[in-house]
Amino acid sequence: MTTPPERASDALVEARVEARVDGRDAEEARVDSPTPAHAASSTHQGPPAMTRLDAWWGRLLSTPARRRAWAWGGPIAVTLLAAVLRLWHLGRPGSLVFDETYYVKDAWTLHNLGYEAAWPADYDATFAAGGADGFTTDPSFVAHPPLGKWLISLGMAALGPDDPAGWRLSTAVVGILAVALVAVIGSLLLRSTLVGTLAGFLLAIDGHAIVMSRVSLLDNFVMFFGLLAFGAVLLDRRWTSRRLDDWVTRRRGAGRDLAWGPAIWSRPWLLAAGLLCGLATGVKWNGLYFLAVFAVYTVVVDVLARRRAGVEFWLTGTLWKQAPVSFLLTVPIALVAYVATWTGWFVTGGGYYRSWVEEGGQRWTGALAWVPDVVQNFWHYEAGVYAFNVGLATPHSYQANPFTWLLMLRPTSMYYQGFDQGQGGCEVARCGEAITSVANPVIWYAAVAACLYLVYRVVRHREWRYGAILVGVAAGYLPWLAFSDRTVFQFYTIAFEPYLVLGLAAVLGIVLGRRTDHIDRRRSGIAVTAIVLVAAVAATVFFYPLWTAQLADWEFIRIHYWIPSWK
Repeated sequence: MTTPPERASDALVEARVEARVDGRDAEEARVDSPTPAHAASSTHQGPPAMTRLDAWWGRLLSTPARRRAWAWGGPIAVTLLAAVLRLWHLGRPGSLVFDETYYVKDAWTLHNLGYEAAWPADYDATFAAGGADGFTTDPSFVAHPPLGKWLISLGMAALGPDDPAGWRLSTAVVGILAVALVAVIGSLLLRSTLVGTLAGFLLAIDGHAIVMSRVSLLDNFVMFFGLLAFGAVLLDRRWTSRRLDDWVTRRRGAGRDLAWGPAIWSRPWLLAAGLLCGLATGVKWNGLYFLAVFAVYTVVVDVLARRRAGVEFWLTGTLWKQAPVSFLLTVPIALVAYVATWTGWFVTGGGYYRSWVEEGGQRWTGALAWVPDVVQNFWHYEAGVYAFNVGLATPHSYQANPFTWLLMLRPTSMYYQGFDQGQGGCEVARCGEAITSVANPVIWYAAVAACLYLVYRVVRHREWRYGAILVGVAAGYLPWLAFSDRTVFQFYTIAFEPYLVLGLAAVLGIVLGRRTDHIDRRRSGIAVTAIVLVAAVAATVFFYPLWTAQLADWEFIRIHYWIPSWK
């Protein structure tokens, strides 16, 4: 019996509404829904043919309970995978690698003294052997705020400072949670649990993300707080849209004009975004980039929302009324959060420059003479940190110009230890253990290409969801282009890698298409996606030993250097 077009259309609408209530993703809603009206009226043969995989998937998710289980189970599964890849032999190697020599030891003095203190020269081997009590009480000048090191100290407190796994536990946990966040954000933003889970899976198996979760550096924390802020910005968009719609409805119901639009103060998610950006900045100052870019994005979103709502002066009204409100909801709390990360420095007396004025520093005069000495000391310290960071141009063998980051020409070698036959379990002429932060090449280059395609989609079709992903990439990447003459490294890209992965997942979702697409188009989409995923998994299996310091013969290590500059 043929379904009347209008009844089929109504049924489809009802199914989509039910899908939103049940939390089903867009693709699942389509496969469970009746045939669209145009298809039913043209074929008169019921639902269109679909692949066996789609038919099986539709049966598997045929009840609301199963769909809810999938909505939770997909992100949980990729998070567990991330945990295995990041926690397995986390204590290998048993020595401080790369900049762990600064952050791990600084973290331990923070834990004990409340400020970063100096260590004896050439102390890394002694520290790794259990000499964690060898620090002095003399303050040490540090180039980055303390929050990331406080977080590192939590793992050391839990497992002990003599356990290398304790040095890295906090960064590993944050890396695992980032996979869960990407899966959840991807599911909500792209309206598909499948696509969101794919995004989480790709981040879970990527080598750069794995390495940055297995060495105790600060950048994983910047990435994590920035990603949380990104999620808060997306929730603020939905929250504000509803309140703007309510305002428009009330105004129109009262017969009043929509000339200027409201100044919406009730924006808890925007407040949360400001707080999280402040915490990101409390790890490294590049967290400030997320605050700046997300703030601009929020203003643009507010402008466009008022335009869609029919507000007459949608641009000037936003800039005059809402933009200052948004500034007050983000910047002050970000500043408070940042200063709060320095609490240890304020409440103790031994931090670097903590008594700068009292010990002969030039006290402020004139209109600023009333400022407390501790504030003047703090400002002097921050000015010193700024000068250091801006002027850092010391050559390094693994420095990478930001203009080459997307090409991944110079990934950072975090650790290498060579062995001759008979040493350290080496059974061939030459062996080695390496930690190289080269990303999974399949995922990285495909993600870069995917985001370039999303630029076209945004320009051509004005698809805001893809635009939001690109905003995340821009926040973590574009500001660095202004510092191309500074000593910077490829591993800084971890700050925006989650958005690259979201971009790749979004394009894979486009390639997959809908289950109601023509069966040949659907089959080709599934095939292409499967090829990408299989290739990505194969690359992870191939590179994993070089991400985790596993002993391997030199010839095996050598064939991983696909580009000469990777060595």
